[in-house]
Amino acid sequence: MTAPARQLVLDLAVRPALSREDFFVSPANAAAVALVDQWPHWPAHVAVIVGPPGSGKSHLVEVWRQASGAGRLSAAALTAEAVPGLLASGALALEDVDHGPLDQTALFHALNLARQQAGHVLLTATSHPGAWPVTLPDLATRLKLAPVVEIAPPDDALLRAVLVKHFTDRQIAVDEGVIAYLLTRMPRSMAAARALVAEIDRRALEERAEVTRPFVARVLAAFDSPDLFPDP
Repeated sequence: MTAPARQLVLDLAVRPALSREDFFVSPANAAAVALVDQWPHWPAHVAVIVGPPGSGKSHLVEVWRQASGAGRLSAAALTAEAVPGLLASGALALEDVDHGPLDQTALFHALNLARQQAGHVLLTATSHPGAWPVTLPDLATRLKLAPVVEIAPPDDALLRAVLVKHFTDRQIAVDEGVIAYLLTRMPRSMAAARALVAEIDRRALEERAEVTRPFVARVLAAFDSPDLFPDP
């Protein structure tokens, strides 16, 4: 019996919807959303959002940037020379502070400049500032005074909304039965939801298949591995 023909899948970028209206609020992320919505009336010139990979930190950063005009940079790429330009709008988002090398002097300079200019710096990380390998005493003191909000593991309502969003971003129509099936069987993380939908999309295009419950069951059975579901 001849195997069904498989379609060549082009690795095309998917542009996610990143507006405020596209961010789903639940008890898991309500504190982080409130922080962003309270800008510019923050209690300090620096604030920190902590959450696992794929939890929505970057989406919230983009929402904040749209409101504040903030510059945006990976913290590992921050240099002291670049700080004045990055803070020209009075706001700066530095992502993944606890990943990769960090120029502590540059970060301290950014926090100082934000305070002098009545500006704000938003930091994101997967761990709390107390766990960061900060050795510069003045920087450690500033970070201890920063308000920290945490994005918790997603509840059912949030995970369902995120699955629907990822399918919608990829222009895939699925019925409620597919979403309910995935919710009861997939790992409980936002990163897993993103990876799973990407794999379903890839397989559906490759096999020219409809995204049905039997189809997603096959995807789950074949790809229940760390490659598909990264650690949160």
